[in-house]
Amino acid sequence: MSMEATTYTAFDGHGLVVSAEPGEALRTIKRYLDGEPGRSVLIFDDDSGSQVDFDFRGSEEDVLARAFPPAPKAGRGRPSLGVICGEVSLLPRHWDWLKRQGNNASAALRRLVDDAIRNEPASAKAKRAVEAADREMWALAGNLPGCEEASRALYARDFARFRDLIRTWPGDVRNHLSNLTGRAE
Repeated sequence: MSMEATTYTAFDGHGLVVSAEPGEALRTIKRYLDGEPGRSVLIFDDDSGSQVDFDFRGSEEDVLARAFPPAPKAGRGRPSLGVICGEVSLLPRHWDWLKRQGNNASAALRRLVDDAIRNEPASAKAKRAVEAADREMWALAGNLPGCEEASRALYARDFARFRDLIRTWPGDVRNHLSNLTGRAE
């Protein structure tokens, strides 16, 4: 997930179940599935357009506890802050620069990444929004007429043509995709 708040959106076929912040979305989906035995939903992380899966067994609290486990207890080191060790390959001049920054290399790299996220150009955000909308569109409407052409219009940033091509699609799908593409306009 990005630093910006995301939403989860769930569909049962072409019908919208919910589009809300993650916790509220999972509560609503759990209630929906409990009230509609045998039904299934597609759930999307609207920031990335990726499908996400959750275990809906048990109570709402059980579902939320599995989806969002509590943070580890504070202890020694940084895992309690969510720090994950990884490998970074840099040239010697990059390591030299990092050493001159006064803090350790990890802190300097975190600051650089946070600055890059905060100052992400609008064009990069728009590109991500187009890609997310396209992923969701293919999952929800890949078999509807004009989907391939709508995808081309989306990547060409011809939003008027995109909206024209999806105008006959089921209302919930059309409205959701229009909302997602609004992030790219």
